Amino acid sequence: MTSPGPGSPTPLSIDPTCRIEFGPGRIGRLPALIAATGHDRAFVVTDHGLRAAGVLEPVLGTLRAAGLEYAVYDEVAPNPSTANVDAGAARARTFGTAAVVALGGGSVLDAAKGISLLVGNPKATAADADELWEAADGLPLVAIPTTSGTGAETNGFGVIEDTTACRKVYLGHPSVKPRIALLDPELTLGLPAPATAATGIDALVHGIESLASRGANPVSAAYATQAVTMVSHALPAAYRDGADLDARAELMLGAHLAGQALSLSGLGLVHGIGHALTAHTGTPHGVALAAVLEEVMEFNAPAAQGAYEQVARAMRLAPPADGDWARAAIEAVRELAGAVEVKRPLRTLGADRDMLPAIAAGAVADAVTTNNPLSPDHTQVLDILTTTY
Repeated sequence: MTSPGPGSPTPLSIDPTCRIEFGPGRIGRLPALIAATGHDRAFVVTDHGLRAAGVLEPVLGTLRAAGLEYAVYDEVAPNPSTANVDAGAARARTFGTAAVVALGGGSVLDAAKGISLLVGNPKATAADADELWEAADGLPLVAIPTTSGTGAETNGFGVIEDTTACRKVYLGHPSVKPRIALLDPELTLGLPAPATAATGIDALVHGIESLASRGANPVSAAYATQAVTMVSHALPAAYRDGADLDARAELMLGAHLAGQALSLSGLGLVHGIGHALTAHTGTPHGVALAAVLEEVMEFNAPAAQGAYEQVARAMRLAPPADGDWARAAIEAVRELAGAVEVKRPLRTLGADRDMLPAIAAGAVADAVTTNNPLSPDHTQVLDILTTTY
């Protein structure tokens, strides 16, 4: 369905996402939250960057102080591959039964879901993603995002790179939807400005695409509208001053609400192109989305007038003199992306011109594209890519 309007709402069946623990200093509650999953051991999934940045050690210190046994897998790549997930699962199986604690950005959270699921299915590998939706349960997961953007703590699937097929695959299962999302904005205070911008744009796109999605409904729209308000307000401030805890907190909660929205509605073509672009070039996810965001909005505008009016009003824009709310929303998004310096031409992201047809094909085939308000064909997506090249 398109953006919600008056009349009787469509019947819905919605599962609660997870327990939310939000606020500065909430990381101190981690041992109790692990106990709430029924375990007294933790398998921590993270990456080298967070260890080097000093984010990991205080978390481990909290576990040690509580007397919890733990092991660490810190080798998640920026764009985790099926091999990366398989290696983490092998390490987790050796450690034994535990709660999985995912500490990091979307890549870490996505990899941790795959690791958790494969521990519960020891004969499977990450390459079996298409066959694991009806697999045995994985280990319980506590998600601790250290960026504000992906919303990966709200759902039970991870986007993993199949390097052999040069495409993204969806690896997941209901059992690995995080039981608890621990949202501590203090963990994001050291995030560099470029990463703040890229992940924040991801959150904004989640809100925008959720509102315009064919799967939009009153519940997803409520989450998405509030997310767009919070993210559009807080992102420029967090980008300008990374130590602004109020902005970091607002951005983190807004990003979480955007994740709640997308888990109910689905996304659209911005993510379809973004996934394909990242698979072919390794471009960070948020940067890939920013490269085509306004152009996809332009393409969708004829079918998304109501949704983009919701975006414009959520961004607190003044009523446009010509009444064109969609145009106002697109221009406001363009201005915000410019303010955080995240938009790049495709040619600067490692995309050769002869690569564009394959990227277009991947975008059209991506599952998220089916939720786009307009169904694009290969030529139309190729035109968008050529425009942004």
